[in-house]
Amino acid sequence: MHIIKLQTSDGEIIETDIQIAKCSGIIKTMLEDCGMEDDENVILSMVNSTILKKTLEWAEYHKADAQPPKDDESKEKRTDYINPWDANFIDVDEDTVFQLIAAANALDINGLFELSCKRAAILISGKTREEIRNMSSLINH
Repeated sequence: MHIIKLQTSDGEIIETDIQIAKCSGIIKTMLEDCGMEDDENVILSMVNSTILKKTLEWAEYHKADAQPPKDDESKEKRTDYINPWDANFIDVDEDTVFQLIAAANALDINGLFELSCKRAAILISGKTREEIRNMSSLINH
């Protein structure tokens, strides 16, 4: 098992298996195409340690899954179905959901992005404009 060190925006260094980290298209590109060495810290200034740990938890569970292309328009993408593990994983507060969306987008983790967006859609369903506007302030913190 090869280990990689990921440095978060709050300065924490998190070690993880390189194959798990490669669930991120950005990290995979940095390692494979940009000549970055495995022993270098990968600086992830766009994500804090709490959200990165949550992201890595998702990646650990889904490491064997094939990652769909970002522009995949399959019917599966449009379904409301969320498997039980993912449903439990994403059952978090609104702030965490929006931070996961931002992290998954920045790190290019399509499956986590889709899951987080599905959860956000559930959270805003039935809310008034004002309630959604108040939620959107979470995105800009």
